[in-house]
Formats: sequence, C-alpha cells, structure tokens
Amino acid sequence: MQARPALSFSNEDKVGTYQPHDDALLLTFQIRGFDGKTVVPRGMIRLSIQVGSRAVEVNFIGVDAYSPYTAILARPWLHAMEVVSLTLHLKVNYPSGDHVEELIGSQAMARQCLVTAIRHQSEDESLGTLEKAL
Repeated sequence: MQARPALSFSNEDKVGTYQPHDDALLLTFQIRGFDGKTVVPRGMIRLSIQVGSRAVEVNFIGVDAYSPYTAILARPWLHAMEVVSLTLHLKVNYPSGDHVEELIGSQAMARQCLVTAIRHQSEDESLGTLEKAL
C-alpha cells in the first residue's frame, strides 16, 4: 500500500485572509461541457469537474432560481476528490501522487457574490411591494 501525504492546515494557511470571517469557500475551476453561459435543464445532470490533473464526475441538480454562483459543490465532490476543506482558511487540500495540491478560495469574490445576492433579494422585495401596490 502506497503512503499518502498528510492533509493538514496550520495558522500560516490563514495568511492573506481577513479574519475573523464567515465568507463562503469560493473556488474557480473548469466544469467540462459547461461554459457558464449554457442553460442547464432542470433536474439531475452529470458533469466532469477538472481540478489540476484530476477530473471527477459529479451530479448536479439544475434549478430555476437566481444564484450569484455558477455551481454549488458539496460533499459528493469533496469525497470524490478526497479533499480536506477548511472554510476558516478558505482552502482545499487534496492528495496528488506523492504530494499535496492546494486550492485557494477567493475571499473577495465570495464577498462580491454575497453583495450581489443581497442586491438581488432587495430588488425582488421592491418589485413585490410595487406589484402589491398596483
């Protein structure tokens, strides 16, 4: 059995982030067959996610709802990639051969998505109030 590298985090991994925070862990990578503009049908769809030299198939659920995010990945992707995520550090580590690869989340982009979602919600509430007044 081949030894696997240890997946761990330390306080040094928080360098470059604003602490304390409650930001989402927002990562950017390729989803094969999806360019960000394609309309995904509602229901289950299986797509391949490319991270570095690894690609894994992940089931997505297409919904008809506003989101500032292109896709939301959860435990099935984490488990398929055998990653360890730490939202405090806004990082994901995963084994790649005899070493550890690291994905670094974008705290600025996570905050931008939050602002966009709040603005969208405010616009929907304003439209709802206007429609009731009419």
